[in-house]
Amino acid sequence: MDAFRSGNPGTRDFRVERYPFYLLNRLVSRYNSVIDGQLRAIGLDIPYWRVLMILGERSPRGTREIAEAAVINLSTMTRIIQRMAAAELVSATSSAEDARVTLVTLTAAGKAKLRQARKVAAPVYEHLIEGLEPDDFERLIALLNRLHDNLEPLAP
Repeated sequence: MDAFRSGNPGTRDFRVERYPFYLLNRLVSRYNSVIDGQLRAIGLDIPYWRVLMILGERSPRGTREIAEAAVINLSTMTRIIQRMAAAELVSATSSAEDARVTLVTLTAAGKAKLRQARKVAAPVYEHLIEGLEPDDFERLIALLNRLHDNLEPLAP
């Protein structure tokens, strides 16, 4: 049997366990169920964790840029940023170059919470990659990026 046919929902050979989107969703669901409890124990949720990770790479960033990186729509991200600002994890200011752009910066409390979150997320990551060789990991990352890029022409 053609390896691709069993993953194609348009064929009679379709098997859900061969459908990449099912497998990706199953993985994300498992990850979310594992990490959610870890994050809640330190007073975070998954959307806050995403924002902290993104700002941990580079801060400040615009709200739209954070929303795109976190794969969360802009209006939802705006509310998340407002709640995080109220919790003093981030500060939000208008850009000097463009007042329509809100720049979000990690505060000292946000940096401390990011350090805590990284400590609880690191063991989950270690379990995730257990048994993978470095080449396997690099190939996985490349394949996931290729699948993402393949869908780009179909994106709205």
